Amino acid sequence: MLFKLSFNNMKKSIKDYSIYFLTLVLGVAIFYMFNSIDSQQAMLQVSQSQREIIKLMITMLGYISIFVAFVLGLLIVYANNFLINRRKKEFGIYMTLGMGKRQISKIIIMETIFIGIISLIVGLVVGIFASQFMSILVAKMFEADMSSFQFVFSKEACIKTCIYFAVMYVAVMFFNTFTVSRYKLINLLNAEKKNEKIKMKNPFLCILVFLGASTMLGYAYWKVTADASSITTADKILPPILMGVASTILIFWSLSGFIIHVVQRMKNTYYNGTNMFVLRQINNKINTMVASMSIICLMLFMTISVLSSSLALRNTMQRELVEMTPVDLNLYKTANLPETYMKYNVKKKSTREQREDSKIPITQTLKNNGLDINVLKDIIEISTYTSDDLTLGKFFGSKYEEIKQEYPMLNYDIAEEIIKISDYNKIAKLYGIEEYTLNDNEYILLCDFKSQIEIRNRALESGNILTIANKKYKSKYNECKDGFVVMSTSHTNTGIILVPDNCPLTEEMKERHFLAANYNANTEEEKEKIEVIFSSGDSGLIQSLDSKGIEIDGMTKISIMESSVGIATIVTFIAIYLGVIFLIASSAILALKQLTDASDNKQRYTILRKIGCDEKMINKSLFRQIGIFFGIPLVLAIIHSIFGIQFAITIMSGLASKEDLLPSAIATVIIIGIIYGAYFIATYLGSKNIIKEER
Repeated sequence: MLFKLSFNNMKKSIKDYSIYFLTLVLGVAIFYMFNSIDSQQAMLQVSQSQREIIKLMITMLGYISIFVAFVLGLLIVYANNFLINRRKKEFGIYMTLGMGKRQISKIIIMETIFIGIISLIVGLVVGIFASQFMSILVAKMFEADMSSFQFVFSKEACIKTCIYFAVMYVAVMFFNTFTVSRYKLINLLNAEKKNEKIKMKNPFLCILVFLGASTMLGYAYWKVTADASSITTADKILPPILMGVASTILIFWSLSGFIIHVVQRMKNTYYNGTNMFVLRQINNKINTMVASMSIICLMLFMTISVLSSSLALRNTMQRELVEMTPVDLNLYKTANLPETYMKYNVKKKSTREQREDSKIPITQTLKNNGLDINVLKDIIEISTYTSDDLTLGKFFGSKYEEIKQEYPMLNYDIAEEIIKISDYNKIAKLYGIEEYTLNDNEYILLCDFKSQIEIRNRALESGNILTIANKKYKSKYNECKDGFVVMSTSHTNTGIILVPDNCPLTEEMKERHFLAANYNANTEEEKEKIEVIFSSGDSGLIQSLDSKGIEIDGMTKISIMESSVGIATIVTFIAIYLGVIFLIASSAILALKQLTDASDNKQRYTILRKIGCDEKMINKSLFRQIGIFFGIPLVLAIIHSIFGIQFAITIMSGLASKEDLLPSAIATVIIIGIIYGAYFIATYLGSKNIIKEER
């Protein structure tokens, strides 16, 4: 009998379960998708290093899944609480007819199991099919060959999803049983007549709090944007974050206290149609949900900021990878190791050999150790120099004290890198970037790292003179010029000084030998074979030289691109995973609160009908209520995000570009629009059905 009653109740209340069901299905599907990547990678033809990166990503997603399961568990408990509150009168009737609390608990448990099993099955089906598109996304991000693509089912992800959600449902069942055990019959029968207590707030106090919170929030915005350069350590970002959280809570606390008084003074607006009813409904919702609205706003802010910033980071890295990896190979080694080097390397048998090797070019070292130099082509080898008389601090000249005070964390004692103009132009020609010319008394500063460009330009604009090898040089330009020597994932050159060829640089000033070259290969397979020679693995030449005490460092185009793609992909996947979960949680909480209020306020809509409001007016007022209710936390979250994303781009300077924010923002808007919009529509339709019910 209880089984049949539970099943019939579930069918009868299916519209009440719509938001709950949607949330569970989305949660299960997303959980499965992100935990099935280990099965998807098996069909991707990727390199060993990429496979290791994917394994790292899977491990990280596994840990994050624990947090996601916790968030979803809290959300399910919240949703169940909504469903139980909706049916208090029903439970009261059951108790009046002689049913005990234990039996009511059994009914709720069976209903929970029914909806849970259905949601789990539907969510897994959706997740299994959606994960096939995830496979395509993974392949695209890792630029993998999908010629062996096939439909994949992850048994491990399915079992993991079932176990996690089973644990959540057990917790929910205990919670439901505990909740029902505390109910009293009189409270259940009179549940519909009870409304949440609304405490009226002093409007003048609310205005003062609102203005104070807005001022504090404005200061936090200024701190992370205009004054972002002063945030040099992790502890300095904490005060703006705390101010942002506190001001968000205070804004929602004060908003309900004075907004109604402000609109009441606008009589033409206040008394127009159902505006008075809508305003008071919204006022009551905000008044009773200060903490919830604040948390939802902050979760939406995190969703927007994390998604936009991570997608911008990926777009920037992809765009700059091609530009910053113009050749297949970079190698470099220290030049002219001093005798004192022996004191710090007495445990290495080949230290003397290494010191002798530091005096010869890299190509000669490679030949001496058995490399067929013909595997390389377009070989360019140059030397870079340093001088004890030219450090970063001395470069700034008269601006040194001013800049040091603003940027105390910079290492001002580091020696500047110096390259002769003809040597640099050889590299520039090979890279296909701009070449430069110099007069005998001029120098050029190359720098493409954004934060350093701004600082160095201040010194160049002041016309600073540099002394290099006892000779004075003036800057040819009053700003940094674009250029680099060492390949990288992005623009990270913090400064290279180009000097004329007749600059009296000595052999003792040589800092390192540098080599740039391409692989002498026509196909990707041939390049992969040469890549193995210069890899850092046990079988690579670099490792072999290191075992002999000869240290040659380097990087290859293939390794840079693979590692860069891997990092960007991990960040993007984690951001999407957390962002979507936060978005679902925020939307579901708003939706359930609105449905609860619609159920509690059915009598008020009945009164509206009695005083002459037709269904069109009532539906319009309901739509505006829900629109404002969903819109307020989203609008404040968007405002937070405008400044938060700017700060994120600032601290990721050189990694993410503001130019890539637009497509990232568009992608974020689409994701939010689909999920947030789906919950908004479902909430409106559900609320409309509730207020239409016969009393």
